[in-house]
Amino acid sequence: MSNHLSWRYRRLRSLTQRMRISIALRGWRGTLARISQELVRRPAEDDSLDMLPVGTALGELALPTSKVPEVSIVIPVYGKIEYSLACLHSIAARPPGMPFEVIVIDDASPDDTVAVLSNVGGIRLLQNKTNLGFIGSCNAGAAVAKGAVLIFLNNDTQVTQGWADALVRAFDAFPGTGVAGSQLVYPDGRLQEAGAWVFSDASAWNIGRFESRRDPAYRYAREVDYVSGASLAIPAKLFADLGGFDPRFAPGYYEDTDLAFAVRDRGFTVRYVPDSVVIHAEGISSAAAPDSGMKRFQAINLHKLAEKWQEELTRQPAPGTPLTTIDRQRRRGSILVVDTSTPDASRDSGSVRLIAMMRLLVAEGLHVVFAPDDGHVSERDITMLGGLGVEVVARPWHASIPAWIAAHGADLHSAILCRHSVATQYERFVRRHAPLARVIFDTVDLHFLREERAAVQAGSASLSRQAQATRRQELDVIASADATFVVSEFERSLLARLLPEARVLLLSNIHEVHGRTAGFAGRRDLLFVGGYGHPPNADAMRWMASDILPALRRLDPAVRIFVAGDVPVEQRSELAQAGLDMLGRVDDLQPLTAHCLASIAPLRFGAGVKGKVNMSMSHGLPVIGTGVATEGMQLADGVDVLVANTPDDFASAYQRLAGDEHLWASLSEHALENVRNHFSATAARDALRQAIN
Repeated sequence: MSNHLSWRYRRLRSLTQRMRISIALRGWRGTLARISQELVRRPAEDDSLDMLPVGTALGELALPTSKVPEVSIVIPVYGKIEYSLACLHSIAARPPGMPFEVIVIDDASPDDTVAVLSNVGGIRLLQNKTNLGFIGSCNAGAAVAKGAVLIFLNNDTQVTQGWADALVRAFDAFPGTGVAGSQLVYPDGRLQEAGAWVFSDASAWNIGRFESRRDPAYRYAREVDYVSGASLAIPAKLFADLGGFDPRFAPGYYEDTDLAFAVRDRGFTVRYVPDSVVIHAEGISSAAAPDSGMKRFQAINLHKLAEKWQEELTRQPAPGTPLTTIDRQRRRGSILVVDTSTPDASRDSGSVRLIAMMRLLVAEGLHVVFAPDDGHVSERDITMLGGLGVEVVARPWHASIPAWIAAHGADLHSAILCRHSVATQYERFVRRHAPLARVIFDTVDLHFLREERAAVQAGSASLSRQAQATRRQELDVIASADATFVVSEFERSLLARLLPEARVLLLSNIHEVHGRTAGFAGRRDLLFVGGYGHPPNADAMRWMASDILPALRRLDPAVRIFVAGDVPVEQRSELAQAGLDMLGRVDDLQPLTAHCLASIAPLRFGAGVKGKVNMSMSHGLPVIGTGVATEGMQLADGVDVLVANTPDDFASAYQRLAGDEHLWASLSEHALENVRNHFSATAARDALRQAIN
């Protein structure tokens, strides 16, 4: 009875302490919300996680591993064979997308673990003669690993699709990353950990614990103080250079925190990777009272960590520092980006540019928050942007963009408002609630210029009046913004005449130079890239169908024009009947750019820099386009592109290019050089720095 009363006393004291800490970190409102979460009854497992049953026969098991792995998955086990089998089955069902190996280290298990695992195909099974604990087992597995990247994984976990690929991708996506860790979730679906903060007394706080794993606030990649060793990736060379997990923390606890401090001491960062989702049955392998069994090493190793990193810990926040304060202190600043809709790189060039801009801002150490004006955001969008390090503001997590600005305006460094239709809505609101924030207007392209040209092309007085209204709106926003981005030198020169006092910066399209994958031999046909929803593209498609394709076929009856982009069903059918090859949205253009002779850009009106031209040139595919399509891009006719303004011009240019390999090769090489020189991330980074500094 005395032991039971003693336990109750310790539990009450622990709960009281947790309450005090929670109030300090979260505030009363956050603490009450946290308590209400605990009172909600939940199923033992979240069906959407698609977990495998533990302790149920799952059939024969063989993992599709490689003898020449790029990744080594290291799993220490001690008993609990039913969990180990479920873990291995989950890897077999959702294997990494690159060659991998699985190293299982049996730590002198007291049950039949070795006998059972000996029948599992595709794993490397090591056996410790004596119990070495978590640290000794992990170090033993790492010592024989062949992969360039190690992933340490608890045996009481189950992995989800893409978990390993996301961890490995983080090292390339975020240069300087030394350790990458997964989003850990409980079997009931709640968030277990989105990385962790460490306080000056060496205690820690798991970010997002018990919150919804679907909340975008916990679904963007970020630097943290440490990530759990339950699913942790690190380059094998770096792990070896550090001497592995420090044996002084044996048999376990705080070895992952210590590793994170050691990695950061070498100048690397520790990063939480939200699109690597791992289900963790926390405590299965070490369940016990805090002062007995493995659990007793928590207190022991906490003191060891505090002693080892005494100096470094002085730079950590004091215990009880509110989490919002820690977030603010760890950020260089927050930037809100608002566009009409969520960017989709397969949809349009504006999306490619915006995604690249946000990626550059994240690389500058800024916290980037994206909000779509139309309020539409999918799970795929949140995952995609979160993987880049971008937080998403959307319902139901936030009532509205104005509500978010009102709540977070004091923390805003800048607000980038894309397109005049967005800027006119939110500029004054940002000024009111974020008076210290810079307001940056991203024109994307000058809409009034495009509308004026469309009005002339159509001979429409109503379109002309609309263009004049747009002109007034855009020029008003440009005049009041702290900085304005345009995408072409032509537009910057135009604004210099119209608004000489405005601060206008050139931030053009941003493209990776993909390069050629095939030479001239065997190429034929033309490629058009663009969606029908953009009026200049719709006009270009109709012109290709009615006039340009017939002119081409008078010279080459077999020539084809492939159209890659979203087109409504009715128009798609009409254009296909007219002879165009309608492909719909194409996620990977490379096969087309490797087959076609050239890209065609028959735009008769529009503004800005044309992404379809940039994209084709980034693949080394020569472009045949109108003067409108090629303006403002530092392109010379016959050197970088072939300019054509009539159907017969397009036909002649195609025939000329098809018969001149030297010309094709020269245009291809100059196209690649143009993208490198004028549409690279380096040029864009300079403009962004000027705007935000």
